[in-house]
Amino acid sequence: MITVKNLRKTYKIAKPQEGRFATLKSLVRPRYEERRAVDGIDFTINDGEMVGYIGQNGAGKSTTIKMLSGILVPTAGEVSVNGLTPHKDRREHLRGIGVVFGQKTSLWWDVPVIDSLNILKEMYRVDDARFRKNLEMFTDLLDLGPFLEQPVRQLSLGQRVRADLAAALMHDPKTLFLDEPTIGVDVIAKERLREFITEINRERGVTVLLTTHDVVDMEKMVKRVIVINAGQILYDGSMLGLRERYGGEDADIEDIVREIYREGGKTA
Repeated sequence: MITVKNLRKTYKIAKPQEGRFATLKSLVRPRYEERRAVDGIDFTINDGEMVGYIGQNGAGKSTTIKMLSGILVPTAGEVSVNGLTPHKDRREHLRGIGVVFGQKTSLWWDVPVIDSLNILKEMYRVDDARFRKNLEMFTDLLDLGPFLEQPVRQLSLGQRVRADLAAALMHDPKTLFLDEPTIGVDVIAKERLREFITEINRERGVTVLLTTHDVVDMEKMVKRVIVINAGQILYDGSMLGLRERYGGEDADIEDIVREIYREGGKTA
């Protein structure tokens, strides 16, 4: 289970100074302004749920994911994932989660994919039988076979994301965080990724929190969606509820989300 209560993350941003010796002033006596990337959000995600987490660029999606995965320490509030506090119980927490960032990779750039997977096997102490079973399943569902022996740097974006998904799930985590995993991926690769994530959620009961700009991802994969803007949650409910409130079953999801932004949180 994922529980978030009054979660906040504030950054200090250096303010540019004006006038003579502005650069020197900025070095000797810098001025800062605070910027709230996440501003007091609350939500709970039950075991086995798959939830879409959407918003415009800069809305606070990736910052939330980084706090849930333990990469960032919250400024205030509480966060619990599988009964653990991510930034305090880092080692144990990492054993129970998988993370995929669409624009980054957790694999070793210059070694073949299979070698990266074997390294992760040793890091997470995955036994041989479980590793072979997972590798066989992921190779089949994600079509890894053609590029398992290739260095990561030689892979296309779609191939690399598929390999990253396999890496994130090799140790059988309870929870999977996906930060725009289909961004820039071609249509065929996107469909394979959607099918795989849905299968993992359904067959293994993996809890999934998915950030995306792709409305097709939302429509095909999730029943519940959380909309965030300027660090605050504007809507948390079902996809059906979104449609019922904004124009019925035939309403366009992109238009719905824009309407929520215009309302500025009245639907929260």
